[in-house]
Amino acid sequence: MEEAQRAKPTLSFNQPNEDIDPLIEELMERAEVVQHRGLVREMILAALKAGQECRSILDLKLMNTTLKEMRFTAKIFAPYRHKRKVTVFGSARTAPHEPMYAMARDFGRLLAASGFMVITGGGPGIMQAANEGAGPEHSFGVNIRLPFEQSVNPVVHQTPRSITYKYFFNRKVAFLKEADAVALFPGGFGTLDEAMEALTLLQTGKHNPVPLVLLEAPEGTYWVRFTQFLKDELLCRGLISPNDFHLFRRIPSAEGAVEEIRRFYRRYHSLRYTKDSLILRLSQPLSSDAEDRLRRDFQDLVRPGGTIRLGPPPEEEKDEPECAGLTHLHVDFHRKDFGRLRQFIDAVNDA
Repeated sequence: MEEAQRAKPTLSFNQPNEDIDPLIEELMERAEVVQHRGLVREMILAALKAGQECRSILDLKLMNTTLKEMRFTAKIFAPYRHKRKVTVFGSARTAPHEPMYAMARDFGRLLAASGFMVITGGGPGIMQAANEGAGPEHSFGVNIRLPFEQSVNPVVHQTPRSITYKYFFNRKVAFLKEADAVALFPGGFGTLDEAMEALTLLQTGKHNPVPLVLLEAPEGTYWVRFTQFLKDELLCRGLISPNDFHLFRRIPSAEGAVEEIRRFYRRYHSLRYTKDSLILRLSQPLSSDAEDRLRRDFQDLVRPGGTIRLGPPPEEEKDEPECAGLTHLHVDFHRKDFGRLRQFIDAVNDA
């Protein structure tokens, strides 16, 4: 067995594989219309390497299902890349007669009227309410197979925008990868899990800045107590920073939450990191006076010797020609305080 292990060919992602690469190339030729062949080659090599290295069939089953679920996710969302989407989390146990159900339904309706699509977990409660408000044509349902409680709600059932996952982690990638905003209603462990994951990704810069809104009635205490816990137990111990509280906002109405999301995209369009700086793409021009104010008020956002300036699109942006006509704001961002970056984006929108 050990001799067989030593005799197997060593496959490389970066170096030519004389016996294997021609076969992979032939396979892609036969499959036709294979995009980004270099990446596909590496995926095929990863599968072959896993077959050589993994003795456990459970490991291979996990890899196999993960790849198939992520492939299907990309296929379902691909036709809607041009549409902004809001992911909505909340309890599956919220009943239709409860005020939070009505608020979630209104929130979905207002989002659809403002041109957004809605992504939910596809189940009952808050998820169904948001899908009802948005309507099936503006809704995605990314469900999970569970032994209890979770079934596909009738709004997204059997629509072309419904996905059911085996693994939570694939589902969670879809929720946040596709989101241009995240809204959280009161919920149980799953809702709090998604809240903390979203906050972690925004705080660490592993997800581009998006509005994160916490919805409840004006007299509600769920998110008030959640925020107080963060202050009393995390901030006071130095486990988070004061600027982290700019990553989210508690909003006591569906109308206010939609306006918060719309405001975020008033001028800000998107961003891109280059080797040297952060580029904010803006859908409306920025005056030289506004540029000066931003440079003065947010000098703490840039690395030593850096600056904030309007400029041409970077060379790296040739692969995104649709952004060429936007205004480009170059920021020599130190990549340390993403709560402060959120404040900067708000100032850009208000300039």
